[in-house]
Amino acid sequence: MEKIEPQHIEGNVEEGKQVADIPEEEFDHERSKKLNRRLDLRILPLCCWVYLLNFLDRGNIGNAKVLNQESGDDLLTRTGMTANGYALTVTLFSVAYAVFEVPSNWIMKHHVRPSVWLAVLLGCWGVLTLGFAGVKNYATVLVLRLLIGVFEAGFFPGIVYLITIWYRHNERAVRIALVIAFCNLAGAFGGAIAYGIGHANGAAGLEGFRWLFIIEGMITVLSVIPILLILPDYPARAKFLSPAEKSFAVNRLKERGGGYNKEHATRKEILQTFFSPRMLAHYCAYIANVVTQGSFTFFAPTIVTGLGYSSIQAQLLTVPPWVVGFVVAIVLSYSADYFNARGLHIAIISVVGGLGWLTAGLLPTTSYVQRYGCLCMAAAGAFPAAPSMTNWVTCNTPSLLTIPFAIALHNSCAGLGQIIAQWIWKTSEAKEGYPTGNFVCAACNFFVAIVALSLRLWYARMNRKGERDARGEVRVWSY
Repeated sequence: MEKIEPQHIEGNVEEGKQVADIPEEEFDHERSKKLNRRLDLRILPLCCWVYLLNFLDRGNIGNAKVLNQESGDDLLTRTGMTANGYALTVTLFSVAYAVFEVPSNWIMKHHVRPSVWLAVLLGCWGVLTLGFAGVKNYATVLVLRLLIGVFEAGFFPGIVYLITIWYRHNERAVRIALVIAFCNLAGAFGGAIAYGIGHANGAAGLEGFRWLFIIEGMITVLSVIPILLILPDYPARAKFLSPAEKSFAVNRLKERGGGYNKEHATRKEILQTFFSPRMLAHYCAYIANVVTQGSFTFFAPTIVTGLGYSSIQAQLLTVPPWVVGFVVAIVLSYSADYFNARGLHIAIISVVGGLGWLTAGLLPTTSYVQRYGCLCMAAAGAFPAAPSMTNWVTCNTPSLLTIPFAIALHNSCAGLGQIIAQWIWKTSEAKEGYPTGNFVCAACNFFVAIVALSLRLWYARMNRKGERDARGEVRVWSY
């Protein structure tokens, strides 16, 4: 079969020796670092901010569920929603997440510029979040939440794909980690905002949860403007770069599949990306990890109320575990990338999180302080592993052409993990301290640790044997 040459969008960039053909020791690292500093200032603050909004709007239904429930002004009471109805609502949201991630990245790769597509997704779910301010019944909640899931689904894989368009293979991990880590800040901000709004319950005749959706929805809609005006699309079309800088930015990315490439993967490459055993191991481990993430996202206030606090106090007390997760995520991801030891780092932090959940489930229900400390340990094992797990997939895809699909498929597993998380925090177990939720999350963390160590050994074996990728190209598989 005739090999098709990659169709990078070059624009009118200078011809010359390509960076991909230059030995690593001759590559201009200083020039690359200088370019990265400019890109970081332009790309990362926006990506971190809008992903924070993504996570804030994803988890606000968990805050609304218990906000002002003592006075009967919470979301469930005002819409006639039952606990099972709430679980079904967030389950459908997660189903939409799982289904629409891969199509979204396909559209972004082949049909719509990244800045435009991300702005469309952001604006649509922002408007739908505003719509929650007027909900009167359960059916409306169900439909709005499903639609929000459709538009939120492609946002994170789109951001990760954008990072692969701009950064070299060994420059992505910390940046992906920084973006993901902001979900921890979103959890902290969400709890703090809900705490403040809880005291404004009844203002202008509106319940606190309605004000929560109005404020967060408005912020999201207004953030569409900087995405359209500031976020760059492709290196070769970047107006803030000179022709020489464009040429360097484009050519440096051709090593290991970076940059923007319209070439289509073969059937063999796609099938291996979706179904090869090691990729399935990555996906299954991420499903388990997201069970713990989903527990924090949708049930953190519920878990804290189970420690004996009121609904408004619970909003504020969800903040410290999220902050712990944020700090650990940044440190862990930098270390994992620096030492090329993602598997080991994922395993260690997952064991820490598993011990937190396990201990919380074994302690007496009246041991409130001790169980709250366990919740902070669990937070350290939930979100911090996700950046390294995501970057590990981008480094070890069976084909460099299937990176955007691997990203989307990996993150679509989050939907399955969230579905599991919806059903393990049973209202009937509140007085017992939610043993099912704690023990299932502990088992998931320990499972992630086992899979991570197994994959670490698997990739070491592949490197010793010199295994090639699905295109028959020589690869160095990352640990």
